Amino acid sequence: MKARVHVMLKNGVLDPQGEAVRHALGSLGFDGVEGVRQGKVIELDLADGTTEDTVRDMCEKLLANTVIESYTVELA
Repeated sequence: MKARVHVMLKNGVLDPQGEAVRHALGSLGFDGVEGVRQGKVIELDLADGTTEDTVRDMCEKLLANTVIESYTVELA
C-alpha cells in the first residue's frame, strides 16, 4: 500500500520560501501571481494492513510539525 502525505504551513505562518518563489516568478515576467505557499509531499510504501490512523500518528509524531503545519493523507 502507498500513502501520500501533503504538508503545508498553516495560514498565518510566514512562508519565506513561497515568497521567494513569488518574487522569482515576477522577475521572470509572471505578473499575475499574488501569493505562493510552498509545502512538501512525503510518499510512503507501507505494509499491507497499515491503517490511515497509523499514518496520521506518524504525521503527528514526526512527518509534520503540527504547531505550524497542517497535513492531509491520501491512501492508494
